[in-house]
Amino acid sequence: MFFLRRTETRRTAMSQAAQSAPDEQRILSMGFLLRAMAVIAILAVLTVAISIAGRWFGRHISLAGNTDSTAEITLTIGRDTVRFPENTIRFPSQRHNGAAERVDLYLTWPSMSGYSKDNRLRFDDIAQSSDLIFLQIAQSTMSRDMSGRLEPIYSHLIEGAAEPFRDGLTLHRLRADAGYGGEVLLTAPVKGGSDYVVRCILPSTQDKAASGDCQRDIKVGKDLSVLYRFSSSHLADWEHIDAAIRIFVEARLVNRSATSP
Repeated sequence: MFFLRRTETRRTAMSQAAQSAPDEQRILSMGFLLRAMAVIAILAVLTVAISIAGRWFGRHISLAGNTDSTAEITLTIGRDTVRFPENTIRFPSQRHNGAAERVDLYLTWPSMSGYSKDNRLRFDDIAQSSDLIFLQIAQSTMSRDMSGRLEPIYSHLIEGAAEPFRDGLTLHRLRADAGYGGEVLLTAPVKGGSDYVVRCILPSTQDKAASGDCQRDIKVGKDLSVLYRFSSSHLADWEHIDAAIRIFVEARLVNRSATSP
């Protein structure tokens, strides 16, 4: 009898197990399906996010801090207010409206334009950067610009005789103890105005000219000092560059009616 009861009990257990197996399989199958669907949904969301982020980062990496936006930024520097397109402002931290100590610009020569997709290599490729002009605009801290400093300052730092250069320019060598680190002074007479004056580090050969090895400053507006740098390979255009920079800045003065003649 005992043996028969054990046999019946075993059969009952097996029957119950056989009945519950399909239910358990259904539960397991449904759980697995839900988990799989969740994983697929998460992967889909991640794929879209990575795609969007990739495009965003790719664009910003390729721009390398540049922007092709031409929206105007209004800045108040000292007693002057100026407006410049965003794509002419060199540093992202300066592309905001309001008061500023200075603003740095970069422009193509001779078009005097900012960064764009069409000319991006001129900004991104150092081999082509000699075609850029760099400007630093700040409130003037001196009463005279570079031309005005020729007689009271630079004339006392010159040694040796003046040497004819080229393109109407005359070369003056500065004393070694003057603190100008190998720079020379180039001057030229300007009809109806003060002499043109620029400091340059002249390369040994023309093909070694750097993108900013010449610098000059001029006064614009009520109280702005515009320091600009350009490649010595463009010295033949010295007069046109000087005029173009003055026109570019003066045209963007909000208070340009008060611009000094």
